[in-house]
Amino acid sequence: MNLLFANDRAGEYPPSWYAASATPLAPFSALKGAYRADVCIIGAGYTGLSAALHLAERGYSVAVLDAHRVGFGASGRNGGQVGPGQRIEQDTIERMVGREDARKLWAIGLEARDLVQTLIARLGIDCAYKPGVLHADWQARDVPHAHAYAEKLARDYDYTEIETLDRDAVQAIVRTRAYQGGVLDHGAGHLHPLRYAFGLARGAVAAGAQLFENSLVVDIQHGPHVRVQTAQGHVAADHVLIAANGYLGGLVPQVAAKVMPINNFIIATEPLPEGSVLARDVAVADSKFVVNYFRMSDDGRLLFGGGESYGYRFPDLIRTVRKPMLEVFPQLAETPIAYAWGGTLAITMTRLPCFARVAPNVLSASGYSGHGVALATLAGQIMAEALAGQAERFDLMAGIRLPGFPGGPMLRSPLLALAMSWYALRDRLGL
Repeated sequence: MNLLFANDRAGEYPPSWYAASATPLAPFSALKGAYRADVCIIGAGYTGLSAALHLAERGYSVAVLDAHRVGFGASGRNGGQVGPGQRIEQDTIERMVGREDARKLWAIGLEARDLVQTLIARLGIDCAYKPGVLHADWQARDVPHAHAYAEKLARDYDYTEIETLDRDAVQAIVRTRAYQGGVLDHGAGHLHPLRYAFGLARGAVAAGAQLFENSLVVDIQHGPHVRVQTAQGHVAADHVLIAANGYLGGLVPQVAAKVMPINNFIIATEPLPEGSVLARDVAVADSKFVVNYFRMSDDGRLLFGGGESYGYRFPDLIRTVRKPMLEVFPQLAETPIAYAWGGTLAITMTRLPCFARVAPNVLSASGYSGHGVALATLAGQIMAEALAGQAERFDLMAGIRLPGFPGGPMLRSPLLALAMSWYALRDRLGL
């Protein structure tokens, strides 16, 4: 079974609040017959669209292939949070790669956030970007660590955008007694992810990139000129960039061994009274291992994400996400749910992204582990730079050692599900 089609209709966006509140792009035609380009990009999410934009602006001819629609995958379904840094904390990264490279990775994470803001302004993308992401701690014992980490970032990385919050301060913003403290990152933000993807696509097309939808890639034939085969045609290109992330399947086995798809889910309530769940228009992510994340929509709905699965089929979405939502906001027990949707992202064992040189003229970036709005956008720019001969940032990211998932393709999902169940049990027991 292919994750591209396991839970969605071909060429149709999921029934999300994002799809309902975004002005759709006119459809792009499917690839038919032979097409020649300097660069072929597989995947029209943030990574692929950013790469297409930056390459087209450099004068390359670019063809982007997507099995469904622009922004169809995780890029159009996620929680919309835009944060600096990497997915894991700098303490951990320092132990993994040393302080010098850890500082470089932190700088890349800041550049990722800044690039999102720059592109929104430069391309005039109407995606309702707003500042502020609150990291809320479920257990009181987590609060000192969160505050100490904020102090470390200020001391060692000159990042002073984080405000430490005690229990009363958090509960003054988030209308729940569930959280015991946390931090508010004023340098982070949140946006409408599908509108952002559409804006990148418009920018790429305006720069000269050619987009093809409903064009599933079935084979890549390597060589000095790469042939990318779809069901109805092929692209002959000098270079290929692979930006398929959680929907990669078996197209590139050496990347798939290190990048695992997982499913995550979001529900949207009917509009709520102003200030009834959030007193400020910030996004929230909490300290549970399977993270709860939420924010308010422009029309007053709570967009609440939670729950994960590791197989092909999505579970009952409302039941899956409603349970953690009510743990945070029991006052919403009678609130109707208007939208429910799921999507597939990709994680790595270390939660650092996977950059890979698959062949001399084939590059890949994926595995953003839930931190992809900013990192995927920058990954596209970094791959464009590398293709044009400026490979320093790509080589830094590709040099990070990423172990493969144990068990291989057949066992990695059951093993991960077992591990996640243990961590979920620890969350419930407060261990």
